[in-house]
Amino acid sequence: MPGNTLSKGEVFVIETDATSREQLSAALQQSAYDVICFADGASLLSETRARMPACVLLEMPPDRSGLDVLRRLREENCMAPVLVTSANGSIAMAVDAIKSGAADFIEKPFRSHDIIGRIDAAIDEFAQPGSNRQRWLPGCEPLTPREGDVLEHLAAGLTNKEIARRMHLSARTIEGYRASVLRKGGARNVTDLLRRIFGQGSPA
Repeated sequence: MPGNTLSKGEVFVIETDATSREQLSAALQQSAYDVICFADGASLLSETRARMPACVLLEMPPDRSGLDVLRRLREENCMAPVLVTSANGSIAMAVDAIKSGAADFIEKPFRSHDIIGRIDAAIDEFAQPGSNRQRWLPGCEPLTPREGDVLEHLAAGLTNKEIARRMHLSARTIEGYRASVLRKGGARNVTDLLRRIFGQGSPA
């Protein structure tokens, strides 16, 4: 075994396509990550009970069973960022994944070096001291830190693609966060949401 003392941590991977799995593993190892691949969600969950990975890369099958794995990870206090990949992603699936605790939603096909960049960004954000910060909408459930950041960018007039570039996420992920913020704010669109928030006059 190549005992690499400079490892950036372990990445747990569920990926059914053998070619994609091999490419991901090679790219992650070249980027100084240790990779452990799992055949199914049950084996991954069992391992996360024993030790915490730096990140989880979770393929979402067509039956959406990956959402159950996501929820279980969160319920069992696995705090590692989870990136969801899907070959048939939709806005609805992205929203559900984010509501269930995903840090990012990545549509296939993807390039391995893009995934590495997303993993690096997710781990870096998770490690920041302010990652437990939350935002509140008047009379609504709190926003997560990511949702708060998306809201700030929306308020600045940025498009989904511009926000995605700034936050190192996919545009589909931003659509998911945007929909979640609108849902929490009880707003039909961004204009309605911003009117609600900034029309409330928060204390200086």
